[in-house]
Amino acid sequence: MSDSIRATTDVREGEPLGPTLEPMPEELAALSKFELFAFRLTRRMNGGRWKRFWTFCQRIFGAGWIQLATYNLIRVYGLENVESVSRERPLLLVANHRSFFDMYVVSTVLFRRTSWRKQLFFPVRGRFFYDSVGGLLVNFLMGWWSMFPPFFGGGDNPKLEKREFDKFSMRLLAQICSEGAGNIIGFHPEGTRNKTEDPYSFLRPQPGIGKLIREARPQVVPVFIAGLGNRLARQVLGNWRGGEPIRVRFGPAIDFSEYYDKRDSVRTYKEIADFAMSNIAERGEQDRAEYLYSTASGSDRVSFQSAAPRSQADPRATARGTDPTSKRKSEI
Repeated sequence: MSDSIRATTDVREGEPLGPTLEPMPEELAALSKFELFAFRLTRRMNGGRWKRFWTFCQRIFGAGWIQLATYNLIRVYGLENVESVSRERPLLLVANHRSFFDMYVVSTVLFRRTSWRKQLFFPVRGRFFYDSVGGLLVNFLMGWWSMFPPFFGGGDNPKLEKREFDKFSMRLLAQICSEGAGNIIGFHPEGTRNKTEDPYSFLRPQPGIGKLIREARPQVVPVFIAGLGNRLARQVLGNWRGGEPIRVRFGPAIDFSEYYDKRDSVRTYKEIADFAMSNIAERGEQDRAEYLYSTASGSDRVSFQSAAPRSQADPRATARGTDPTSKRKSEI
């Protein structure tokens, strides 16, 4: 971490330690007045007593209504892989991304089915959540301010002038991933939602996740999610009318040690990102086999339209974006 970053020390002992790095003036100068206001407000909500309070709200109210809206459909596999990680180190969850609601469901599973202390962080695109009143309200009402830190420079139409601030956000995220007992970070290596029809296809992972893992060296658990849609009302009603089962599959913690001694380069970041995505894809292949079998045998209520298994497909190849439906998009 840069020596020019200043640390704050105003968090009382026993409270969740929030991110303590401070941006430099030239990094803050890249933000508009509203973006700066939104960042400072959300930053404050993610430290100390505020983080503890919002985590309570997230656990009771946020996870409560999501549990109510999904309890008939939710299927969870491999939770023992989360239970087996150290409670003293941050945990990075890397997941595929097909629905707006992916991480809401994952966080609900963690709050409802594990008992240890935790505080959640979800890095997001700043261009919605931090540049408008509507985005700020969504972060509050649905995320309890956990959509943090923001990145402004990625996406289809990157704002290059924001890249200076994004460098700070990456350092801040690396701190969250390397320090703080109970820190859980939800991250989508693909960088954007995969809008193809096949739930077992993946976009090419972005090198930013590789850089983050190499620098912070957190515990990393892969997650595959399927069965969620993007229409809130339809998704909620499906819980009682009979919707596609929501499958959340946690894999074993990933060992990246072979990459840590490699040269610090974009190539290494890409290798790490591909390896992370291949682990997600392996959970997807497991889901394909088990879910298609359950629908074929009639043990689940809803069948999936794409019933042709790709038993010869290489999960690593699919994860690396060799699938013809894959598109390369940048986020971090």
